[in-house]
Amino acid sequence: MAQIQRPAVRKDYARIVVKAGTAMLTDGSDQLDLGVMTALVGQIASLHEQGKEILLVSSGAVAAGRHAMGVARNDHDLPLRQVLAAVGQGHLMHTYEQLFASHRIVVAQALLSRRDITDRLGYLNIRNTLLGLLDRGVVPIINENDVVAVEELRGEAFGDNDTLSALVANLVDSDLLVMLGEVEGLYTADPHVDPDAELIPFVERLSKRYIESVAGPSLDSRGRGGMTAKLEAARLATASGVQVVVAGGKSPDALTRLASGEAVGTLFPPMGSKMESRKRWMLSSLSNRAEIVVDVGAVRALVNKSSSLLPAGITEVLGRFDRGDTISILGPDRSQVACGITSYGSQEVDKIKGHHSHRIGELAGSHYGDEVVHRNNMVIMQEGSDADRN
Repeated sequence: MAQIQRPAVRKDYARIVVKAGTAMLTDGSDQLDLGVMTALVGQIASLHEQGKEILLVSSGAVAAGRHAMGVARNDHDLPLRQVLAAVGQGHLMHTYEQLFASHRIVVAQALLSRRDITDRLGYLNIRNTLLGLLDRGVVPIINENDVVAVEELRGEAFGDNDTLSALVANLVDSDLLVMLGEVEGLYTADPHVDPDAELIPFVERLSKRYIESVAGPSLDSRGRGGMTAKLEAARLATASGVQVVVAGGKSPDALTRLASGEAVGTLFPPMGSKMESRKRWMLSSLSNRAEIVVDVGAVRALVNKSSSLLPAGITEVLGRFDRGDTISILGPDRSQVACGITSYGSQEVDKIKGHHSHRIGELAGSHYGDEVVHRNNMVIMQEGSDADRN
C-alpha cells in the first residue's frame, strides 16, 4: 500500500471509547499493574474534567481472578475461566472505583455479551443506559460478561474486548475509539522480533486482504486479542463512521495527547458518515458463523449500484442462519462486501442460489420477496474500487 500522508488529528472529540487490554493492564505480569491503571485513570479523569464523555472498555477480570486464586496462566478451561472472571471482576471494579474516586468521578459497571447487543430490544436498552450514565457524568466501565458468555465455544467471543469496544463505539455514536495495547500501533513487521519494523501512522482504508497481509498473531499468553483482532475491530468501527486509533497504552499520556490533536499510534479514518441507528444495529448483531458468497457481478451491483442481493448472484452458503438473522456477504475472494438482514434461512438460500428470483417459491417452498437481502436492510463494507478488483 502506498504511503499516504496522515491527515490532521481532530481536537473536537466529544465522546471517546477507550479500550484497555489484559496485556497492557498487567504490564506483562500475572496480575493487574496498579501503576498502569493509575496512569490510565488519570488521563481519563483529565479528559472528563474537560467535559468529554468517556467510556472505558476494560479487560483484566480473568487475570485478576487468576492472581486471587493462584491459578496457573496456561489453564484455559472455559468453566474455570468463567469462575476466574466471577472472582476477578469484583477485584477489577474495586480497583477502578478507588482510582476514579480520588478524582471524584463515579463509575458504573456494565457486563455485556454478544447476545445482549444482537437482540434489538437489548441493544436499545443498553444504549439508553450508557447514554443516561454519560448524561450524569458517570464513567461506564464495560467488560465482556465471561460468567455467562459461552460464545467462544462457537468462535464468537469478543476477543479480549477488541470487538466489544467497536460495538460499544457503534452503539453510543462515539467520535473516537482508542484501542490501547502493548505496542505503539500497527507496524510493517512484528516489532518484538524485527528491529527494522516501522510504525505505520495512517491506514486510509482497511480491507480483509490488507488485514491478512500486515497483522501478526491474534493471540498472546495473557489476553485473547492481538493485532488481527484490533484491525478487525477497527474495520467494524470505521464502517459505522467512527475514527479509530491503535496506540501504546504505556506510552506517556498517550490518551490525552491524542485528544489534544497530537499524532499518536496508527490512525484509521471513518469510511463515511455515521450510520442511521438501524444499520448500526445490523453491524453490531453480525455473526461470523452466517455467511453467503456471491459472484463478481453481484459484488459490483451491491457496491457500485446499491442494489439488493438477488439469489442469482449467490454461489455458496456458509454456516446456518434463520430468516431475519444478520449475515455477512462475501466476495469470491472471501473478503467481506456487506452485511444485512436476510429474508430467507440458510437452507432456503442454498436451494435458490444461482437461480432467478421468479423460481424462489418453486425451489424454496415459500416466497418472502425477490431479494435475499434487500438494499434497505444492508450495510456496504467496501468501496467501489474493491469491487472492480475482485
